[in-house]
Amino acid sequence: MRHRLTAATIVICLSVVLTARAQKPDGSGWTQFRGPNASGIAKDSKAPPLEFGPKKNMLWKVALPTGHSSPVLWGDRIFLTAFDADKKQLLVMGLDRATGRELWRRDVPYEALGPVHPMSTPATATPAVDGERVYAYFIQAGLFAYALDGTPAWKLPLPAAQVRFGSGTSPVLVGDLLVLNRDTIANPEMIAVDRRAGTIKWRVPREAIVGPVPHSGYATPVVAGGEIIIHSMQNVIAYDAGTGEKRWWVRVPTTGTSTPAVVGDMVYVGAWSPFGEADQLPPIPDFQTALQAYDTDKSGTLNQTELTAAKIKAFERPEVPDVPGASMTVPFALLDADKNGEVSAAEWAGLLAFVAGATTQEHGLLAIKTGGRGDVTATHVVWKEKKSIGEVPSPLVYENRVYYVRNGGILTCLDTANGRVVYRTRLGAPGPYFSSPIAVGGRLLVGSGEGLLVVFSPGDELKVLARNDLGEPLFATPAVSPEGTLYVRTPTALYAFGER
Repeated sequence: MRHRLTAATIVICLSVVLTARAQKPDGSGWTQFRGPNASGIAKDSKAPPLEFGPKKNMLWKVALPTGHSSPVLWGDRIFLTAFDADKKQLLVMGLDRATGRELWRRDVPYEALGPVHPMSTPATATPAVDGERVYAYFIQAGLFAYALDGTPAWKLPLPAAQVRFGSGTSPVLVGDLLVLNRDTIANPEMIAVDRRAGTIKWRVPREAIVGPVPHSGYATPVVAGGEIIIHSMQNVIAYDAGTGEKRWWVRVPTTGTSTPAVVGDMVYVGAWSPFGEADQLPPIPDFQTALQAYDTDKSGTLNQTELTAAKIKAFERPEVPDVPGASMTVPFALLDADKNGEVSAAEWAGLLAFVAGATTQEHGLLAIKTGGRGDVTATHVVWKEKKSIGEVPSPLVYENRVYYVRNGGILTCLDTANGRVVYRTRLGAPGPYFSSPIAVGGRLLVGSGEGLLVVFSPGDELKVLARNDLGEPLFATPAVSPEGTLYVRTPTALYAFGER
C-alpha cells in the first residue's frame, strides 16, 4: 500500500509541475499588448485559417461594451478592459476562451473620465496577465489587479491625468515588476510596481514636452536586455529596468504613438510627426491671398469668425475619411498671439514660419542600437526610413524584415540590416489604420480601421493570401492562442476564428 500511495503521490506532483510549466510565461504566450514583449509574433502558435469572418470559420462571437484594448490570454480564459457608455462604467472582464461566455466583470471606480479622441474610448489600455493575476490600467483611475477568477487582489489609485486625446499605453510585466509609462501632459512619469503587493518600487519623473499645443505620448514600454525602452513625445528613451535610471535617449520629431519592436540589441521605432511628410501638409495661402478670400469685413485682419469659416487646414491625414480628428484647421487661439481678437500679417507670418520650420524636421522608422549612454542621436541610429510612416500601428520585425503600414493601406517592407526599401505597395485595404500587424504560423496579418483583415506572406514581395471583411471597424490588435485560434475585437464584439 505504501508503494502505491508513493506512486500516486509522484504522479500528482508531476502533474502539478507540468501544469505549472505549461502555464508559466515563456515568451510565447499572448499575455500583454501584442504578445511577447509587444513583438506581435506568436512564434509557437499554429496558423489560424486563411479565410474567416462572420460567416466562415467563426467559432463564436460575443457582444461587448466598447473598448479598443486587445484581449490577453491565460489558460482557458480571456481578459480585457471595456467601457459601458450607458452606465459610464470602466470595466475589467474575464471570459471563457472556449465559448466567449462572460465569467466575471469588475467595475473600476474613477475620479473623472476626461477627454478622449473622437475615435477612441476610455478603455484603450490592454491588460497584462501572469497566471496569478490580471493587471489593468485606466488613466482616469490607476492600476488594478485581480485574481484570475475576478477576486480583487490590490489597487493603486492614481489621480486622473491630464491628456488631450486619452491614453494608449498599456502596463507590462518585467520580472516581478509591473511597469507603466504614464506619459501625460503635466507630470509625466514611469512607475514600477511590485506585481504581488501593488506597492511602488520606483517612480521616475519624465521631462514634460512644452509647446503651443500640449500633447502626451501613447506607446507601451518594451524591454531590451536590462533596459526599458519608451517611445515618447520627441524622444526614444531607455531606463534601467531595476532602478528607473535614465540611460540613453534619441531625439526625433514624433508624437510618441506607436510601440517599438525589439530584436536582440536593436530597437525599431515608428516615429511619426504631423509635419513629417509633404502630403500631410495642405498648402497655406499667404496673408494677402487669405485676406482677399476671407476678410469679409474688410478690416485688413482676420477675426475668429472669418478664420473659422475659412476652414484652412494646417494638417490632414491622407486617405482617411474626414471623420472628427482626421484633420486640423488653423487654430485661431494659437494664431492670435496678442489676444486682441484679430490675426495680423505678422501673426500670419509666424504661422508660415512655424510650418516651414516643422517641415525641416524629419520623422521616420528608426533602427537604434541599444546600450549607449546619454544622447546617442548621432551615434546609435543605424538607419532611418523617412517615407510612408505609420501613425498608430507598431512595426513588425519578422525574418530580417521590418513591416509597417500607413493610413490608406500602404505597406512598407525594409531590410533590417540597412533600412533598404524591399517594397512599398498597397494592401488593397484602404482607410485608417489603428491595429498593429502580427505574425503567426509563418503568415502576417494586419487589419484596417474599416474592418478588412489582410493575410499575407513574409518575403521580398507582397503576396496577399486573403482579405477578410468583418463588416465593422477595427481598432484593437488581434490576439492568437497556441492552437491557432484568432481573437479579434471590434467596438461591439469579440470574435474567435478557427478551423471548422
